[in-house]
Amino acid sequence: MPLHSLRLCLAALSLAILNPLAAAATLVVGQVAPYSGPLAPTGSHVGAGAQLYFDRVNAAGGIHGARIRLVTKDDGYKVPETVRLTRELVKEAAPVALVGLVGTGNVEALVKQGVLADADIPVVGIRSGALSLATPVVPQLFHTRASYAAEVDKIVRQLATTGIRRVAVLYQDDPFGLDGLAGAEKSLRQHDLQLLVKAAYEKNTTKVEKAVAEIAAARPQAVIMVSNTAASAEFVRQSRAAGNDAQLLAISVTDGPQVVKRIGKETAHGLGIVQVVPDPASRALAITRELQDDFRRFAPKGIELNHTLLEGYLSAKVLVEGLRRAGPNPTRKKLRETLEAMRDYDAGGLFIRFSPSSHSGSEFLDITILNRDGKVLR
Repeated sequence: MPLHSLRLCLAALSLAILNPLAAAATLVVGQVAPYSGPLAPTGSHVGAGAQLYFDRVNAAGGIHGARIRLVTKDDGYKVPETVRLTRELVKEAAPVALVGLVGTGNVEALVKQGVLADADIPVVGIRSGALSLATPVVPQLFHTRASYAAEVDKIVRQLATTGIRRVAVLYQDDPFGLDGLAGAEKSLRQHDLQLLVKAAYEKNTTKVEKAVAEIAAARPQAVIMVSNTAASAEFVRQSRAAGNDAQLLAISVTDGPQVVKRIGKETAHGLGIVQVVPDPASRALAITRELQDDFRRFAPKGIELNHTLLEGYLSAKVLVEGLRRAGPNPTRKKLRETLEAMRDYDAGGLFIRFSPSSHSGSEFLDITILNRDGKVLR
């Protein structure tokens, strides 16, 4: 080997020894979410949103010189798989944080079985607004969306102002659905609205026939839907086919464009959906402009510009800010402490505020409706 080549190799080796970050130059972030099954569009778009922001950061040189690598695993929205795969990912990939986990029962299992606490790994942005995951504070969980209780209260307040008094609730029979149902019952009592019937369907299915019949028999003026996209779409389809003309309003886990894809714009027309992030197609906020720019630059085929994508993008942006503030070569503990001290972060028109007593970072809520063209409108 020529002398000058040997000197270059020795110099590079010395740099790697003195600066391990320069050698590795990678920060691993993990996601365990449904990339198959009825919630596949949700998991894939949350993950894609996070990846878009990581692509932006990497294209600009990374964080303190380190690139971000997202490692994903598909749990199919099945709780045992969430637990198994999260343990596996944490052990094998050694991520500094997790992002974009999906499902109340899925994340509850990680908390109850000590998976997150044992690894002391921060999780930024979970696709759940359950109060059970926010109060009391779970040290490892950092929420970037409003609670389900706040979402259903937004719906109930809207109904009360329009004179509607007779209401039914559709809910998924699991911790997610029960949390939303409890919030709906409380808000309906507070606003003196009548709960005529509460009808459940089984998790990971679209078996809503019984719920459709029970709700139709009660003849409500409005139905609050605490249901995922696939079940929501099927409920709307069957309800309209049965002649039920009640106002239908779903919480944010229902993705409007996916509903339109499943049942068509004519059937989906009029469905109201609460959103926990702004309109991703708007140019009004810096974060939506950034998302649109990155979508054009980096988005793979099959990914749509929707609210779910923005939710993943926001979570990644908050995580990256935590990593930036934590400094070079951050530990999980340092990142968790840094996130907890984040009380002033402007994520581009959305403000995130954490503290030791509250890891619920956002209160943003909006109600949208699917128009005759299948578009989501405010």
